[in-house]
Amino acid sequence: MSHTFFIALSYILTALVVLGLILRAFIDHRIQVRALAELEARGIGRRSRRG
Repeated sequence: MSHTFFIALSYILTALVVLGLILRAFIDHRIQVRALAELEARGIGRRSRRG
């Protein structure tokens, strides 16, 4: 019996997982940037910018 179906399914599932992780990282980055902008708007800045 050919293993083509199993191999194709494995590649598809792997691609979906990788794309999901990339999407999660992208969404999390946007959330963090928005939260940082909100904090800075309230006057809470980064310690690295203090001089």
